[in-house]
Amino acid sequence: MNVVRWGMIGCGSVAERKSGPAFYKAPGSALVAVMGRRLEAVSDYAARHGIERVYTDVDALIADPHVDAVYIATPPDSHHAYALKVAAAGKHCCVEKPMSLNAGQSREMHQVFADAGLHLFVSYYRRSLPRFQQVRQWLQQGRIGEVRHLTWTLTKAPSVTDLEGVGNWRTDPAIAGGGYFADLASHGFDLFQYLLGDIVDVAGFTGRQAGLYAAEDAVSASWRFASGAMGMGCWNFVADRREDRVEVIGSKGRISFSVFDEHPVQLQADEHLSLDIEHHAHIQWHHVLGMNAHIRGQAQHPAVAGEALKTDWVMDQILKRG
Repeated sequence: MNVVRWGMIGCGSVAERKSGPAFYKAPGSALVAVMGRRLEAVSDYAARHGIERVYTDVDALIADPHVDAVYIATPPDSHHAYALKVAAAGKHCCVEKPMSLNAGQSREMHQVFADAGLHLFVSYYRRSLPRFQQVRQWLQQGRIGEVRHLTWTLTKAPSVTDLEGVGNWRTDPAIAGGGYFADLASHGFDLFQYLLGDIVDVAGFTGRQAGLYAAEDAVSASWRFASGAMGMGCWNFVADRREDRVEVIGSKGRISFSVFDEHPVQLQADEHLSLDIEHHAHIQWHHVLGMNAHIRGQAQHPAVAGEALKTDWVMDQILKRG
């Protein structure tokens, strides 16, 4: 398979710049079909991005014989059902993160694809970003000694949409599996396990401090990695300002970075380094390259369903999801 031909379900904001263009610009990759519920919107997306075939029916896109793999770029509540359709059609798949509404759904998705001998990826693309590859290299080189603790603080003020009570799927637990915590913290927990190994114990508390929407707006949690390193986090989405800071404390130094913000990646150990490592214009570029190489059997991509399941389990424990 010289070129992996992708079909995409959904053409919203994530697909506009972060992911969609990477699927047709990356070497060895093509985006040949796109599906959206509204014909006008999906036709506009296809025209602007040069995509040949347009669908308003999920089953029709999945059945397209010119599609080798399907990217599901929709909210989490549809991931489970759509992914099972893709597996039934005998095609590889990538779902946006989080993988589904809970670990139970995700476990079934993973098993179905494994039984069929198909690849299921999850868009935890931070595993592939150069800035976090640099952090991983420092850790593997032992630059800060034995890792003792990780802390993450992520806060932001309520948006106008939050304050006005306008519909937002990210704050509807029935669609997102939680609120902003489910949407954003999943990225961090996946990244931390990629960097430091599996989380084996976790406990947390949630609250609705401002009561602006049905989902939680405040979360605190603590956890333990299999290595014995500890972790703790604070997430608040009704705070005074935005903050995104991670600090990894070791026996001989520290590493600090942001999960989402493009602040310098910093090493404080035997030497002090502060590196500005920019993201690609299409942030899922490296993720797409990795998936295509994995499908061709040329490399092992780290953002696979078996890894994403670990984050779903962590989220279930904190949010007390069934």
